[in-house]
Formats: sequence, structure tokens, C-alpha cells
Amino acid sequence: MNRVDLRSDTVTKPTDEMRAVMSTAPVGDDVFGEDSTVIELQNRMASLLGKEAGLFVPSGTMSNAIAIRCHTQPGDEIITEENSHIYVYEGGGYAALSGCSVALVPSEIGIMDVTNVESKIRKSVDSKSHYPNGTLVCLENTSNRGGGTFYPQGNIDGIAKKARSQNCAVHMDGARLFNAVIASGVEPSRMVRDCDTVSICISKGLGAPVGGVLLGSNELIHQAHRWRKMFGGGMRQAGVIAAAGLYALDHNRDRLVEDHHRAYQLANGLIDIDGIDIDLKSVQTNMIYLQTNTSAVEIVKKLAGHGIDVLAIGSNLIRMVTHLHINDEDIEETINVFNKISDFLN
Repeated sequence: MNRVDLRSDTVTKPTDEMRAVMSTAPVGDDVFGEDSTVIELQNRMASLLGKEAGLFVPSGTMSNAIAIRCHTQPGDEIITEENSHIYVYEGGGYAALSGCSVALVPSEIGIMDVTNVESKIRKSVDSKSHYPNGTLVCLENTSNRGGGTFYPQGNIDGIAKKARSQNCAVHMDGARLFNAVIASGVEPSRMVRDCDTVSICISKGLGAPVGGVLLGSNELIHQAHRWRKMFGGGMRQAGVIAAAGLYALDHNRDRLVEDHHRAYQLANGLIDIDGIDIDLKSVQTNMIYLQTNTSAVEIVKKLAGHGIDVLAIGSNLIRMVTHLHINDEDIEETINVFNKISDFLN
């Protein structure tokens, strides 16, 4: 049985063309700064995002962890959305690696507004040292737990302006930033113009097997290089995987629109089925979240028996993600299977 894997866009595998580029990539020792392919990826990504420099890292989570460590001191507080990846899915790294507390901001479908962000910024000087120092505001674009939603540019600009007025840096967790770019039509450099650092993951919708890039000023990336070493993220002949990132930038960015179209097509095909609920306004990029009447885990098992793999991320919540290995026939088959098991959904 050919399976339809909608668990995540992290399940993508390098295409034959990507593997060919990887196999012939010039390499060197990246810890010594001698891998020309890594240098090219860092420079290309920095140019795209309008930043001075970039640093290739093993994962988006490490990229976020390094950014937090560069912007904060132990005892500081970061301000981030209540269901953000940094808070929910990174193992408490902000606390263990940076010694930070976290202030959680409510949102609407994963998108924070400036008023709620401002209300969560605390300063030690304002409280006779009772409060921690809020020194970093973290955005996530697209918002995973928001359903793949993307920030209106006005929200980003307003939050960044307010953060600066409160002496806070701004970090953009842009694991799926290029999905936001394609969906919004905003150029990447404009989108993150007012962000001090940006984390990009190349192993999700872009289709590379591993890695991410942290972008920022020359001074900050110099500092980040040291934290990458201390966090164990130095790699040697990393050009083999950096080449996949270069291929992805050239071939897999514009095609993200296909993933977005298929996600919306899938959501529309499921929306009238009893026993599941979909908020169509949150289906803005390549994700669909289903609220279920019955156990999400049991529904996942039932779908798996019919060759459809999805992810339960709550007792009554299922996530489905489209990506470069999902085609129109897969969407049709998924809709057919949901209709086939519709009695089980109630």
C-alpha cells in the first residue's frame, strides 16, 4: 500500500536531483570556516533576508536556542506566543540553556498583536527587582499551532517598534518563513526588516534533509558562532547538507504555493464531514487542524489502517501538513478515506 504521509513537512526526502547536487558539493572544514558550500548558503540566505551574516546550524531548534542565548542573560525573560514552538516544542531549552523565564502572550489563531505583547513586557527596574528583565520578543511565522497562519506585516512592524521602545530585541522563528512569504506576497527581506535575528529551517517545506540558518548582524553572528560551538553544533564537511539548502532555495521555494493550494483543497473536502471541525480562516499555508468529537489517537489509528498518516497533537486535535511529496491524488484519497470512516468520527 502506498501511504499518504501528512504528519509533517519534515518527512520530505531529498529528490534524486537534490541528492546529485549533494554528492558533488565542494566541502571543507566548516568549524575552521573553510567549507565553501556552507559559506555560499549562509551568504545566499543572508542576502535574501536582508541581514549581514548567517550561520549554518544542525536544526531550527538549535538556531532558536542560539538566538535566545545571544540576546539574553540568565534571569531575563522572553516574550512569546502561548503555543509557540519555542515554548511548546523545544524541551524548555530557553530555561536550561539560557536561564530565562517566559511570558506567554495570548493570540488569535497563533498571531499576536502589539497590545498583548506590550502588556507582557516586564522590567526589573520598574519593580524594585521583583520582575525579571523582559529583553527579547519572539515571533513565529508561520504559526504552527495557529494552523499555519502567517502574520500581517503590520503586526510584525508594530510589535518590533514597540519591542524596541521597551529595549527588547526581536527574534523571528521563521522555520516556515518562506511559506509565509509565498502566502502573503511580502518579500522576505521586508518581512523581517525590523527583526534582529531570524531562524530559517531548510528541512521542512523546502525539502532539504537537515539544517537551518540563523541570520543577523555580523557582530551577533560572531557571537552565535561561539554559542554554536558550546551547544555542540559545530559540523565539519557540512557542505554535503548545505548543498541541499542551496538546491531548495533555487527549486523548492516557489512551488510552496502548490502545498498551500492542496491544503485548502483538502480542508474544503473535509469541512462538511460530521464529527470533525475545521476553521477555514486558519488554513492559510500548508496545514490543516481538525477538532474531533472522538479520540484523536483512535482516529489516527483508523486512518493509518487505510494508508493515511496524520498526527494527533491533543486529545481531540489532529494536524495534517502538505508538502512536496503530496499530490492531487493523495488529497483525493485522503478525502475518500475520511468519508469511508465517517461513522467512526461521531
